[in-house]
Amino acid sequence: MPEAQKKKRGAKASPRTRAKDGAGARALAAEVPADGGPKVEAGGRGKYVYCIIQSGETLRFGPLGIGADPADVHTVNYKDIAAVVSDTPIEVHDPTRENVLAHERVNETVMRKYTVIPMSFGTVFKTRDDIVELLRSAYDAFRDVLMKMQDKLEFGLKVLWDRDVMIREIEREDEDIRNLKTQIGAQKGSTYFARMQYGRLVDAALQSTSEKYVAEIFEALRDVAVASRANKPIGDKMIMNAAFLVSRDKELSFDQRVKQIGAKHDKLTFKYTGPWPPYNFVNIRLKLERAKEQK
Repeated sequence: MPEAQKKKRGAKASPRTRAKDGAGARALAAEVPADGGPKVEAGGRGKYVYCIIQSGETLRFGPLGIGADPADVHTVNYKDIAAVVSDTPIEVHDPTRENVLAHERVNETVMRKYTVIPMSFGTVFKTRDDIVELLRSAYDAFRDVLMKMQDKLEFGLKVLWDRDVMIREIEREDEDIRNLKTQIGAQKGSTYFARMQYGRLVDAALQSTSEKYVAEIFEALRDVAVASRANKPIGDKMIMNAAFLVSRDKELSFDQRVKQIGAKHDKLTFKYTGPWPPYNFVNIRLKLERAKEQK
């Protein structure tokens, strides 16, 4: 039985670019030109950008930002959109646990009331004017993405299995594999070719079984998600590594459906996290040019 893990584990460093359109939507992408973007050098103070929201008012979110002493988080506004920022030294921010959690903490706090376009970890601008220029030059793109992401959240779902347990089950259910294993155990002399054939058959059966499970899970969640994305599984135990874009008013339905699927598949382990900002469904590519150094 999966549990909905509300504890966040940190921001992803690079928002992804595509969504699996099996749930009826595609990822949003926007190229954002910005003159005089973040020039990372020692000394000076800049602005760390966490996300973009829709707001015509100057907002303050308190001391939540990156830094040994959490920096005050506030907005830099242009028309009816705003960048959520904090003051920071102009430097490369190492993705330490503390920094990554601070980045995610700000996004978590803001997304409770606002739709967010999350920015990549470590996005720093030199001045407030640079951020205003970013918002001005990319206003239409930001507004379009904000409208399409309105009241939508991301949830992560990883599905794992015990490979050895699944192999034993396959051996019980597949007569050819079972007979081949018996022959290997009884055979005298070299069993190299028989073991190679056995390995190929088992691998094919595992692949087929995992694909069946994954397809079934995606299909079961289709009507409670706006979009889904299949990311590459990590390691031999993980068979599914997915992100789902879910409307706020469907959050409870999605949560219940995941639990129902988990109860049905007792041989699988579900790791369910969220809600997150829509990292996997928004891609903002900043075309940043370093300011030319004065000779």
